[in-house]
This record gives sequence, C-alpha cells and structure tokens, in this order.
Amino acid sequence: MELAVYNIDGSKTAKTVDLNEAVFGIKPNDHAIYLDVKHHMAKRRQGTHKTKERGEVKGSTRKMRRQKGTGAARVGDIKSPILRGGGVTFGPRPRDYSFKLNKKLKILARKSALSYKVKDDKLLVLEDFAMQEPKTKKYLEILKRFDLDDKKSLLVLPEYDRMIQLSSRNIPRAIVAKASQLNTYMILNADRLLVLESSIREIENVLLKNNDPVNNK
Repeated sequence: MELAVYNIDGSKTAKTVDLNEAVFGIKPNDHAIYLDVKHHMAKRRQGTHKTKERGEVKGSTRKMRRQKGTGAARVGDIKSPILRGGGVTFGPRPRDYSFKLNKKLKILARKSALSYKVKDDKLLVLEDFAMQEPKTKKYLEILKRFDLDDKKSLLVLPEYDRMIQLSSRNIPRAIVAKASQLNTYMILNADRLLVLESSIREIENVLLKNNDPVNNK
C-alpha cells in the first residue's frame, strides 16, 4: 500500500511511502477499539466522588417521635435517609475505574484505528521537517495549508521535538505526539493524522514488535 508524501507547503512531492498492510491495512476490529477507548477513558477518571452516609451526617441520635401510638410510620433519628438533610443511601464512594486490558488487544485496536484513517483518507504523510525556534504562527500556517486550522489534528513525530511541541501547544485542537505514545483514542479523536515520513517505520516497529498472526487477518 503506497501513499503520496507531502511537504509542509501543502504540495505533493514525487516521493511515496510504502505502508505495511499488517498495520495500516487490516480489517478493523470495532470491539477491540471500543474496549481500548473505554480502558483509556476509565483510567482518566478521578473516582473521587463521595456522598455522606447515615453514619457520617452530623445530627442528634434522638428519635423524631415515639415508635408506636401515633398512627404514622415509625422513623428513626434526623439522620435517616428518608428525611431531608439525612444521609444518602447507597451513594457513590471513591473507587478506581481502571481495568486490565490484554496488550495484544490494545495493539489490535491501534492497528484498527490506523486502518480506518487510511481507508477514510484521513492519514497524510509529511516530509520530515524541523523548526529552529518555537513559532506558533509558523505551525498554524502549516495547518492552514491542509485546512486543519479549525479542526482536530494530530502530528506524529518519530521522537520528541521541543521546538515543534512548543509551537503547537497554544493552538486549540492541535496535538503533537511521538509515534511510541500513540493510543487508539488519540488516533480516532483527530480529524486528520499528519505523520512524518520517518514516523511510519517507528509506528510499524512498535505495533509489530509483539506480532501475532491473529492480528493480521
């Protein structure tokens, strides 16, 4: 599978890049994507929600009225959950929402997400470039050439580049990440992926490191 390579001026070059179909051309597994995104979102939850139960509410323990002879239902103290200001029954408690997910399934999910982007023509390969100094205006001009200045974009670098990272951080919806840090949520959340030419091999190396024949069907 071949894709054209573009330069940062927005024009197509004479070069092409060969994509490994075991990474960018598999039959997407929607359930793997669902589980991996759910896993990612669950890990981001703080889980600090808490309500006071009956034993934690401040108040008297005296009964509101005598138990019998009133013709009404019996009731306890003022901290009763059925009274206004009382404790909460079965309220939320602090908890950890994260759960374990098989590593091979997460790799399959990333391959599926990348395959969707290639299939939908949402993955663009750029020539390697560097910035001598952090310039937000210059990075925004690059996005405008690809009509991404007001859309969600994800630039994939082979390794950390401080100048590009600083240039992009003040632009809303513009994300820059290393190839080794890609996850399914980041890939799917972006309207378009801008992948540097040297990042292609890095992505393939990461996702094929623990290669499983099942994942390549």
